[in-house]
Amino acid sequence: MSHLRGLPPPVLADLVAGAVRSKVPAGAVTHREGEGAPHIELVVSGVVRVFVTAPDGRTMTIRYCRSGALIGVMSLFSAGFTLPATIQALVDADVLRLSPRVARTAVERDVRVARALLAEQSERALNFVHEIAGGAFATMRQRVARHLLDLASERASECAGGHELAAPVTQRELADAVGTVREVVVRVLRELRGDGLVRTERDRIVLVDPEHLTQELGWNRCS
Repeated sequence: MSHLRGLPPPVLADLVAGAVRSKVPAGAVTHREGEGAPHIELVVSGVVRVFVTAPDGRTMTIRYCRSGALIGVMSLFSAGFTLPATIQALVDADVLRLSPRVARTAVERDVRVARALLAEQSERALNFVHEIAGGAFATMRQRVARHLLDLASERASECAGGHELAAPVTQRELADAVGTVREVVVRVLRELRGDGLVRTERDRIVLVDPEHLTQELGWNRCS
């Protein structure tokens, strides 16, 4: 699924030389907004989110990274780079951390590596265009799924160690947040329950299958 999949095995082996594979528990933050160190990582499994934070503490996810996604490519080539967002595991994730120095050397040495990373960056730019449209034109089901994921992600640090990922919100609060009435939210939640994606409880909604819930965001095609 990665843009690196088309590289010849010897070229790929050189690119991942010195890479370290890490288990990242749900809720763990791997990089924080404002960091300047270059980094490049490949999501092997799980879901990682990239989010920005408002001055009042609210967060908005701008990317969900699933298996095969590359993270941090722009940090290798942007002069005076400062990370504009925070990166956090939404569920338990397996991440391969590549060496920025090795990656830069591979790009300079082999145009095929440069082409693969350029393809990844081009996809990121296109997805951010879709993100703008999605924010304006998303269906109610997509809005509800997005808000549940964001709320649950804010509390994800409490979900480490096997606890459930849940959004602490009532149906009325959820309706207000996505700009609709409670009756509509009740219908959407009924659909999500029927699909095995959520479970509703008193004053909270449990995300039974958060990885598949991210796929509800059809306009957010980052993978």
